[in-house]
Amino acid sequence: MPTVTDRLIQQALLQVLTPLFDPSFSESSYGYRPKRSAQQAVSAMKTHVAAGHRWVVDLDLEAFFDRVNHDLLMARVARRVRDKRVLRLIRRYLEAGTFQDGLATSRRQGTPQGGPLSPLLANILLDDVDKELERRGHRFCRYADDLQIYVGSRRAGERVMASLSDYLESSLRLTVNRDKSAVGRPWHRGYLGYTLTRHKLPKLTLAKASLQRLMQRVREILKRGRGRNIRRVIEELIPVLRGWASYFSLVDVTRPLEALDQWIRRRLRCMIWRQWKRPSTRRRKLRALSLDDQRARMSTGNGRGPWWNAGALHLRHALPNRWLSQQGLVSVLDTVRGLSRSS
Repeated sequence: MPTVTDRLIQQALLQVLTPLFDPSFSESSYGYRPKRSAQQAVSAMKTHVAAGHRWVVDLDLEAFFDRVNHDLLMARVARRVRDKRVLRLIRRYLEAGTFQDGLATSRRQGTPQGGPLSPLLANILLDDVDKELERRGHRFCRYADDLQIYVGSRRAGERVMASLSDYLESSLRLTVNRDKSAVGRPWHRGYLGYTLTRHKLPKLTLAKASLQRLMQRVREILKRGRGRNIRRVIEELIPVLRGWASYFSLVDVTRPLEALDQWIRRRLRCMIWRQWKRPSTRRRKLRALSLDDQRARMSTGNGRGPWWNAGALHLRHALPNRWLSQQGLVSVLDTVRGLSRSS
């Protein structure tokens, strides 16, 4: 991990180098640049596909940040930086060793990950790829090392895949991951957490992996929350849900968000049911939440597990959506809609 002094030096270099290089970067490059974002890249992807480029060349660079050739990168930095002291400082940063099992090891290729300077250096190297794609007249989006090119047919995509892979490996000495790279339809190849529908005018929707990652994060929080006050658990959950909703505020298809809200509420009801533990406690709690005694008694003696009960009518009546909102729970769907209206 870089020290505080290292970070300060990197930040100083970043402030000096960014005005030199960023203005010349491609308009189709969105990663780690001022006033650029992943959401802009996703919007551009949608625009390219809507324009009729309904095949995508999805290129995956194998261990990119570990494979950067120092000499090639420094040659590109030296095109604009003339001060040899700055060049030496950047070279020392690239070659800074790491400690493994108490032993120092030198770095002969790659950029240190976690530092603020590495993304800019990656953009400097990959700008050659952007310029090559622009020279060929291709439509593309690049976010750091996530690159997609949009073409009109599978055959065109296969030609681009072959020629660009050769260019990357021969000119930049980068390795294309043949197993993860592919030519396919945009709705089969997610980009930055999003994917598209098959419609003639495509709509943005969630990639399955994005939804699964959030669900796993929610499971981890609720697992830690067993035995804790429901408000405390929801307080921990809120920043995760709001941050996720903010990133995915571009989605046009909201049905998965509605299903996600239902799943989160059911998980919370399941957690509460587990906390009540004993049948007598469950019966008392249900009665306190306005269920009549007979229904409370039948519900606690149904012999079903917590997950079944969490989706059953008796618990949804006892702990309605309104009650969960009063405890502080936010709706992902409502948050996304609110952000969409304000943007």
